[in-house]
Amino acid sequence: MITLEVNGEKHELNAESDTPLLYALRDELALNGAKFGCGLGQCGACTVLIDGNAVLSCVIPISMLANRKITTIEGLTKGGKLGVLPSAFIEENAAQCGYCIAGMIMRAEALLRRNPNPDDNTIRDHMEPNLCRCGTHMRILKAIHRAVSTSAAIAGTRS
Repeated sequence: MITLEVNGEKHELNAESDTPLLYALRDELALNGAKFGCGLGQCGACTVLIDGNAVLSCVIPISMLANRKITTIEGLTKGGKLGVLPSAFIEENAAQCGYCIAGMIMRAEALLRRNPNPDDNTIRDHMEPNLCRCGTHMRILKAIHRAVSTSAAIAGTRS
């Protein structure tokens, strides 16, 4: 039995210790946002956050995740309301087929948690491990900038 903390909730899983996190999320917890792309950690479709860092869930076994905080795309929704970043991706039509988008949003979330106002080069460098075969990279970049602007505007109204 392995306990994982996912999106703020503890879950007891009866899974083998070498089970990749992606399989545990999808098969055991029915959290299907992270996608199976390559299974080799080369595409980023399976990106989730572990302790705030972007991680490829297809290559990390659940045995390495005790006492770690895992956040999936589902965890960016609060009370049924989308967070700033997923909303920005929708507003900028950043998805074409949509397969990569959950991973892209999670990688961007990791960046914005560390750097709330990144420049284009910082965003490009950080997002580089995640692939979009449809080529929506420019819309993804615009979505990240929209999230930055929206977050700044929200913060300004709280002051």
